[in-house]
Amino acid sequence: MPSNTWGDPNNEWENLDTFDSWGETGIARKIKIDGRDESEELHWYDSSLRTWKARPGPGVLPPLLADMLHDPDHALYSVSAQPHPPLVSPPPSHTPSADEVRTAIPHPNAYFCREHNGWVLLLWKSSTVLPPLHRNPETPLPDQNRRKRTASCVGDGEQPSGPSNMTHHWHRYEKAVDATKLNPPYVYGELLLDLYICCQCSMYCLVSDVIPGVIPAPLVKEFTLDKIGHPAIDKTPKATAVAAWETVLTIIDNRLWRDETRALPVGRPRFQTKIGWNGHVEQVFQVLGFPTDKLAQGDSNTQELTLQPPPIDPSTAEGKASRTKLLRAWVELSAWLAIYEKANKEAMKDYNPIVLHVRADSERDLYQTAIGAHVSQLSRGHLPDVLASYTALEPSWKTLGMTPSTYTWELLAFAYLAQCRCDPANTMTYFAHLLTIVNTMLSLHVNVPGELQGLIVEERERYRFTPEDYANAARLLGFGRDNDLGVELDGEVDDDFIAQAWRSARQRAWQDFSDVARKRAQLNDALKIVAEQRGSEALLKVWSEEKGSGMSPETAYQTLYVPKDVDETMLLTVFSMRVEDQPSQSERMREALSVIAEVTNSERLRQFLATGNDPGDSTVINISPEMPRGLNQLGNTCYLNSLLQYFYTIKDLRAAIASLATADAKSFDEKKFTDDDLKRHRVGGRLVTRREIMRSKKFVNLLADLFWNLEFCETTAVTPAIELAKLALVTSQDEEEDETSDKAGTDSSNDTDATLVDDMAPRSSFDRSSPPATQLQSPKSPTGSVLGKRSRDRDGESAMDVDTPAHTPPGPSALSPPTMKASGSGEEAASFIENAIGSSSKRPATSDPDVEMQEDSSSQAAGNGKVPPPLPPRKARQTDDSVMMFGRQHDVSECMDNCMFQIETALLDFQGMATSDDDKTSPVKRLFYGKKRQRLLSLSLNEDPLHQSSIHEKEDLFSHLHVNVADEGFDLYDGLARYFDDVVEVGGQKKRMEVSIVDPPPLLQVQLQRVQFNRETQQAYKSQAYVKFGETIYLDRFLDSANPEKKARSKTIYTELTAARDRVQRLTQGKHAPFASAFANTVDYLSKQTAINLPPDDELLVSLSSEESLIEEQLRTDREKMATLKQQIEDTWKDETSAAYELTSVFIHRGSSPSWGHYFFYSRNLPDRPDEWFKYNDSDVSAVSKDEVLADTTGSTANPYMLVFVRKGVDVIDTVHRFNPDTLQEEE
Repeated sequence: MPSNTWGDPNNEWENLDTFDSWGETGIARKIKIDGRDESEELHWYDSSLRTWKARPGPGVLPPLLADMLHDPDHALYSVSAQPHPPLVSPPPSHTPSADEVRTAIPHPNAYFCREHNGWVLLLWKSSTVLPPLHRNPETPLPDQNRRKRTASCVGDGEQPSGPSNMTHHWHRYEKAVDATKLNPPYVYGELLLDLYICCQCSMYCLVSDVIPGVIPAPLVKEFTLDKIGHPAIDKTPKATAVAAWETVLTIIDNRLWRDETRALPVGRPRFQTKIGWNGHVEQVFQVLGFPTDKLAQGDSNTQELTLQPPPIDPSTAEGKASRTKLLRAWVELSAWLAIYEKANKEAMKDYNPIVLHVRADSERDLYQTAIGAHVSQLSRGHLPDVLASYTALEPSWKTLGMTPSTYTWELLAFAYLAQCRCDPANTMTYFAHLLTIVNTMLSLHVNVPGELQGLIVEERERYRFTPEDYANAARLLGFGRDNDLGVELDGEVDDDFIAQAWRSARQRAWQDFSDVARKRAQLNDALKIVAEQRGSEALLKVWSEEKGSGMSPETAYQTLYVPKDVDETMLLTVFSMRVEDQPSQSERMREALSVIAEVTNSERLRQFLATGNDPGDSTVINISPEMPRGLNQLGNTCYLNSLLQYFYTIKDLRAAIASLATADAKSFDEKKFTDDDLKRHRVGGRLVTRREIMRSKKFVNLLADLFWNLEFCETTAVTPAIELAKLALVTSQDEEEDETSDKAGTDSSNDTDATLVDDMAPRSSFDRSSPPATQLQSPKSPTGSVLGKRSRDRDGESAMDVDTPAHTPPGPSALSPPTMKASGSGEEAASFIENAIGSSSKRPATSDPDVEMQEDSSSQAAGNGKVPPPLPPRKARQTDDSVMMFGRQHDVSECMDNCMFQIETALLDFQGMATSDDDKTSPVKRLFYGKKRQRLLSLSLNEDPLHQSSIHEKEDLFSHLHVNVADEGFDLYDGLARYFDDVVEVGGQKKRMEVSIVDPPPLLQVQLQRVQFNRETQQAYKSQAYVKFGETIYLDRFLDSANPEKKARSKTIYTELTAARDRVQRLTQGKHAPFASAFANTVDYLSKQTAINLPPDDELLVSLSSEESLIEEQLRTDREKMATLKQQIEDTWKDETSAAYELTSVFIHRGSSPSWGHYFFYSRNLPDRPDEWFKYNDSDVSAVSKDEVLADTTGSTANPYMLVFVRKGVDVIDTVHRFNPDTLQEEE
């Protein structure tokens, strides 16, 4: 037997915590019920939410409503009466009319109860309009708009799309309706009716208390029992009772329909035989209005007791009242007799009753069907007898609003969910009673449906608890007279005290490491239970912010990769490094540090977690004048900050920009240059507009101001101007397009006809690194741009954006028209190179600017020569309030292009000679651009004669070299080798595309293309592969002037090396790989499996094992060969060191996705301290070791995405460039 009505926490139920034992999940969704609100149910304790929702409170299901309407052991009858036939002729003048007989029934909706000898006014209706209320209800009415949607929850045809709810859910409003206001009204005095409303449909029901009959029910019962106890000699006991009541009815008949006015002697034999005389009989006639009187018998002095007939003359008040009473009594007695005789036919089979003029029909089926309680609507008898008669569960059934006789697991679940929906304040009470019923089933060994068990588990997962759970929670927190705190948890205990009790209990839990995780979890649950029971938002906030994830101390130390005996200073250092390296794991690491703070009871760690500052670290932030300054974020602008800091380290660029430091952008006079001036100068291979010139000068003016602050400010960080960020992030083309869309066709630029005409020289299609002429209406980069994303197929580059999804309009940069050299005709060369570019990893941009992320195609093109399929269309651009919304935001690559374009444009000299893209007077061209030569050569001897011997060649400027980052185990030389020597497909024939450097640039920018495309999932992803690089790189092997013999030898070795690498890749990382372990697992499975009866096949197992060995041997051989070949290549070029470049900057993208992350960069302290490095991380600038910059990033999401090298011996980098006032003092 269950220990109590709230459930036993020690039984088998409470110890289960998996869905596997308790049926399938989502049980609540199987129940037909609407109107639930998940948020409201989860926040059931929130009084303000309950007030706002205004739910109607507890309800009942139809079967319980049927019991509430009237005693379930009693039946209600509809009564119809016909006038009594005339007993005399002519009829007396006071004979009751048919209308009087009809109105003797209290109301058309009144039903007679024989046991009460009274009436119940009962009516039901489906209506969107409620009857007029007598008073405002104490609880809210159900949502009337919701009720209007459905005529009735039950019944055929009510809901064409199927029922939304299993049955009605009725809500009681006591004495809410005045019966005298009904139509038709109740006219026999004041009568207030209970109103029952279904919250789910338009049905409502009105019911009265019992309207007493003329003869009180107790008197009817006593009279009847008296007659049954003293039966007549010739009658059965019940027939005697019927005969007595028939005598009373006959006396009323005679008075009403015979107008009998004579006194009725009660002592005469006939009266005594029929009815007798005693106190009960006398009370009956007194109630009917027949007073007793003593009359003299004849001339004697003997007096005889008689009953005097009451007056029935309707013209008098007394007669009218008496007449009405007798008619009501006549109807009631007739109905009583009709019902009694029908119920006792067997006991009265030999008795011939009088003819009755009233008919009584049981209406139990009628009103039960109307309210949804009929057995045809809700079946009975599903509950085992042992539970049906279990009285201890009666409170639970009643609280849930249902009866045990109608139990099914679905109806019980519906009743529970409906109560929680309509009365959320008592959710835990309902859960406790539901759990009581299920626990009782378990204790009595009654089969509990899996769905009902699943519902309990689901509700437990939603933090449902019972009163006993609450008591246990209080004890866990230390409350109780005999507990740690010595006080009971009652309303006088404030929230702060409870929160501190919880914290103290959690601290004590650390004393037993072996069980700390479980205890912490229990304490967390305890606080949530107490908080919800009290409806305390303050405690719930404490619980939410401080509960943690249940991390154990061991896990905490492992999360931060520190030993348990680590000192706090080192711990905080490691913590900061881990968070910086893996920001996506910052919350978990913070939880780990919080756990360690609790375990060690460290106030220092607590303060660090609360403030972000280490109170125990006395080191003052380094604000030495010689330290570089950081840049504050303006909102997800870490990539822009990295770029601006990089520009500042370039001495020549900084000096050129400084010349505009004192200029006022508003003072620039656009009239200083004519249309002819504009035509003489090109940037990015095209003419520029006045608007772009003015915009660029403004940008450089702001940039110069920022550079001045970076040199002279005393604070640790500088905040860039908002306008500077806008100009850097939004191209002039996008700005004009936005204005054009806003102005609906007005010209918003200052362009002249000359500048609007595309009068530039036709652009050769032999251009592997620049966009086609059709896209040159906006500035483009000659090689694509630098910091990450490329338009589709431009050197296979793709986007790595920061923090939010990328916006990808094309970005500008400098570009020069190439010169053309070919052994064949120019048209042939253009055609061949264009086709080659179409399948090359160095293909020019041809994409729609809205393509968000592009795949790298070099590895695929080189491997199989197939042109990759197009990416799926990008979704419409969305905005995000978390980013700086400057019209169309660009990614880091286009940001750099845009900045470089504006710098070059602003520095144009319109007073000098005309310039071209080949002109090196521009600081941008002079610093960043070199010249490369591209050749397209035949590989096959079977080509047609037209193409067999042709070698197509061109020269072009470049600002970046591109390294595809797809596979592990490659270094920077490997990646560059693929760029300078590639195999492409042209017209179905494979061609070799060779690139060589004719003129190396002072600054070599190497783009690591990390965004790859998974063709199976059709998703872009970021490659985290480690690319090894060092402080120095030698470009001699890639120069156009390189030793031809060494180049040929290297090419031969690389062909072998590539083949070996491809084999290893296919065997270890290709489709269905790795194969060696697959064979090993197969052998292991076949030798041990017993599930399938297979005949032994030792030969097969030996063969599979042999295949595994062969693969392992192949891998070992290939890897050894790869190492040997790689060394041979390096040995070939070890003496070629004339084109030496030193590493100066490393840009880092941290994040696992190409669509978000964080950017920062390292810069070498050149020229004076080349062994020192700085880390620029927005506002934080710190000195770091060379080892950190060159570290193996395998397993990390923080990887280099651009490397910058400076030509050895070229003095263009001055990293710090800070004004030091101490220097002035020394000079003075």
